[in-house]
Amino acid sequence: MYVIVETGGKQYRLSKNDTFEAELINGAPGKAVKLDNVLLYSDGKKVEVGKPYLKSVKVDCQILGNMRSKKTISFKYKRRKDSRRKIGHRQNLTRLRVKDIKID
Repeated sequence: MYVIVETGGKQYRLSKNDTFEAELINGAPGKAVKLDNVLLYSDGKKVEVGKPYLKSVKVDCQILGNMRSKKTISFKYKRRKDSRRKIGHRQNLTRLRVKDIKID
């Protein structure tokens, strides 16, 4: 059994007891979070697709902690113009564990 969930503008394929990193979700470690934006649900025999979301399926997760991703570097350069620009970015992430997938 698995679901495809949308959170933070990205989509994740999740099963029970999976651990994944999503964009920052406010909450303390150990707190429960419910993800409502379920795009697809499959139990191995039957597949349900939402238009755009399934209202009857919810994913219960537990926050394991906050972290920061690896630094990505953006470098802009224009030749013969003496123009160089270097920018770094680190995204704030939340590590989550799927506790249960609930179907109404």
